[in-house]
Amino acid sequence: MSERKTGFVPVCDTNSRILILGSFPSVKSREIEFYYGHKQNRFWKTVCGYFKETIPETVEGKKNFLSRRQIALWDVVIACEIEGSADASVKDAEIADLNEVFRIANIEKIFLNGTLAYNLFMQQYATIDIPYVKMPSTSPANPRFDPLIWEKEFDDVFTISK
Repeated sequence: MSERKTGFVPVCDTNSRILILGSFPSVKSREIEFYYGHKQNRFWKTVCGYFKETIPETVEGKKNFLSRRQIALWDVVIACEIEGSADASVKDAEIADLNEVFRIANIEKIFLNGTLAYNLFMQQYATIDIPYVKMPSTSPANPRFDPLIWEKEFDDVFTISK
């Protein structure tokens, strides 16, 4: 049986250049109250690895990393009914108002972490003026994850500041 859950507030500041949008926090992420909390999720390994940094152990350390690296983080879905962590079970999704981030940060590109994030984003924001790209999901449930795609997209934004 699904139960209505609420996601997290966006992590961003005035220096954020890219916005990474996931679908909705996993059970483990909801337990620790921060993004990509499941140890098997490839998100932190991929993003920190790109900048050749170790993965911060604390939520504050991760927030600091995101700020230093000019990355905003949020989910397309801010509330929904969901069973466990499965994107396929998301129902009655409330979509994020991305203007909350755009009022704070001058976002140059949006990365959509996985198919559900991309599909829901397209329903509401397909005509947005900011470039966006569908990324292979960092979820451990995605057998086709390719870190080189993430690296290429990061290179498009961060070649100078790497």
